[in-house]
Amino acid sequence: MNFLRNLLHKQKKLFEKGGKFEQFYYLFEAGESFLFTPAATTGVRGAHIRDAIDLKRTMITVVFAMIPCLLFGIVSYTAGGIVEAIFAIIRKHPINEGFLVTGMLIPLVVPVTIPLWQVAFATIFSVLIVKEVFGGTGMNILNVAMTARAFLYFAYPTEISGEIWTYQGDADWVDGYSGATALAVAATSSAAKEGIVVQEAFAQFGGTWNPDMFSFESLALGTVPGSIGETSFVFALIGGLILVATGVGSWKIIVSVFAGAYAGGLLFNALAVNTYMAMPAHYHLVMGGLAFGAVFMATDPVSAAHTEKGKWVYGFLIGLLTVIIRVFNPAYPEGIMLAVLLMNVFAPLIDFYIIEANKKMRLVKI
Repeated sequence: MNFLRNLLHKQKKLFEKGGKFEQFYYLFEAGESFLFTPAATTGVRGAHIRDAIDLKRTMITVVFAMIPCLLFGIVSYTAGGIVEAIFAIIRKHPINEGFLVTGMLIPLVVPVTIPLWQVAFATIFSVLIVKEVFGGTGMNILNVAMTARAFLYFAYPTEISGEIWTYQGDADWVDGYSGATALAVAATSSAAKEGIVVQEAFAQFGGTWNPDMFSFESLALGTVPGSIGETSFVFALIGGLILVATGVGSWKIIVSVFAGAYAGGLLFNALAVNTYMAMPAHYHLVMGGLAFGAVFMATDPVSAAHTEKGKWVYGFLIGLLTVIIRVFNPAYPEGIMLAVLLMNVFAPLIDFYIIEANKKMRLVKI
């Protein structure tokens, strides 16, 4: 490693001001600081981490935490990286480390059959409009990955629904078998099959060849139709434990998202007027991308709430809104995407009122 460090140090002068490759300094800096801890101190803009672990090490921890979900599938994120590099050269600043995470999150929340050019287009849109326009890493007001998925949902609704690959008992894997996700089946059973409980609808969809396709165990493990990396509750939870153990992710946000979703499920169980509302509350926790969103999207350190009490409110409302959107909008049974983006907008307001309440409390004590 010392040999590599010395080699890079010798070449560095070619990329510094006045050097032959001056305009590519930040590309060189990105590679050097990815391999070795940089000597830079905290700047005056964006995300601030005053700790022995710098921003690059924080982001790489999130990458490691996502490995369990990445085992379900990964897509290249060259398009977003090119945008980052272009802006680094134009603005003459280091390449933003946040895309190490965002570039993996985006392909994990889309169907496996979606055209790759659409993934690239959505990635460029979200990095350019949501991130770079606002000033880069630490300045975005919305979660970049969720915005990319929202862009695909509204721009290409047919492709974002996607065909899926599924398993037919002892038969072979079916290439591009067209079928619904668990959330879509649940919503359909509510709208068109009154009197049939959701679990029965799941069994009917699987047919005789796989009646347990949408069993609670299958939903928890993730062996069900859905987006590439977000179907597995178990693997997302493993990633969440890594983030919490390393102090990168907020356990308060993760726990409160699940609490909000479970509370919403219980509430609609009590007020059930259709089969979807009557579905056991614990099913909401393992269906769709709730777990993935709670672990990797809601905990975004930039767009999430920052006060400790605010994190509880922020996460709880995300979980509750997810269930509300699922239950009352059969046309879009998944709700975590819109819930996260909506609460990103309200996160500063939540923090404001938490701080104001704290000020008033302290003034009363004085």
